[in-house]
Amino acid sequence: MLVLTAADVQELVPMRTAIDLMKQVFAELSAGRTESPLRIPLEVPEHEGVTLFMPAHVPSAEGLGVKIVSVFPRNPQQGKPTIHAVVLLTSTETGEPLALLDGTFITALRTGAVSGAATDLLARPDSHVLTVIGAGVQGLTQAWAVATVRPIERVNVFDVNADAAASFADRLRAYDPALADKVVPVDDVHRAVAESDVICTATTARQPVFADADVRPGTHINAIGAFTPEMKEIPPETVARSYLVVDAVDAAMAEAGDLLKAIDAGLISRDAVRVELGHVVDGSAERRTSPEQVTFFKSVGNAVQDVIVARYAVTAAERSGRGQTITL
Repeated sequence: MLVLTAADVQELVPMRTAIDLMKQVFAELSAGRTESPLRIPLEVPEHEGVTLFMPAHVPSAEGLGVKIVSVFPRNPQQGKPTIHAVVLLTSTETGEPLALLDGTFITALRTGAVSGAATDLLARPDSHVLTVIGAGVQGLTQAWAVATVRPIERVNVFDVNADAAASFADRLRAYDPALADKVVPVDDVHRAVAESDVICTATTARQPVFADADVRPGTHINAIGAFTPEMKEIPPETVARSYLVVDAVDAAMAEAGDLLKAIDAGLISRDAVRVELGHVVDGSAERRTSPEQVTFFKSVGNAVQDVIVARYAVTAAERSGRGQTITL
C-alpha cells in the first residue's frame, strides 16, 4: 500500500490541477455518476469536537475510498491544528487497500480548489480585492485558489484571533510567495468587506461575520464554514439577495446553516436552493448574469472531492516514484 504525506500531495497536485479536478467531479456528481452518502458525524462533546466519516465512489476516475476528518476547535490551545484527516483509497477492481494519504492537506486543498472553481465560474473577471475571514489553514487555500483564477492585487485577512491574521502572510508563503506579499491583516471586517470583489469565509461562527449592508453589488462570496445546521457565517439577508449555487443540494439542505437559517427566517424557500456547481460547469445553469449581481457559493464539502484528488495524487506518485510503499 502506498503512503503519501502532505508534502507529497502538495508536490503532486498543483492548485490549478485541483481546481480542474473540482470542476470535473462536481459535473459528475450533479449528473448522478458518483456515489457519496451523507457523511456520518460522531460528536465528541466533552472536547467540543466532531469526527466525520465520508465515503465516496467516483467511477470515471477509478476512485473509491473514505475520508475521516476530525474538527476539534480547542486544539489550537494545545498548539495543534483544528483539523486532522486521512484518506484511504481502495481498489475499484478488488477492494484491496490501495493508498493512505494525509487528508488534512487534501481537505484544505480541495476546499480551496472548489472555491477557486466557483470563483472562476461566478466572480467578475476584473475582481482584484479579496477578503478572507478566518485565517486558519482553510483560509490559506481559499486565498491561494482565488488568486489562481483572478488577478488579485490585495488580500484583506480578518480573524477574531489577531495573531492568526498577523501570521497569515508567512504561512501563505509556503503555497504562493507572490500572493503572500499582497496580504493585509485588518481589524475592521466591515470596511474590508465593503471594498471586496470576492469574499471567502472559513470559520465555525454561529452568527454572521459581517453585515449585509457591507456587501456591495457585484461581489462574489464563497462560504465554506458553517457545515452544520447550527452554524452561520453569512447574513440571511445576503443569502436572500444572491444568486445561490451549492456543491450538492441534498447535503446543503441537511447541513448548511447559512441556507437553513435563511429558510427558517422565511427569506428564501427551499426551492431557491436548486443550482449545483456541477450544473454551472456543464452549462445547464447560468453563470453570473450582470456585473451588479451578488453571487454566493455555499459548500459543505463532499467526499468525491477528496477521492478524486487522492486518486490523482496516487497516479502521479506511481509515475514519479514518490511516496512510501508499506505492507500491512
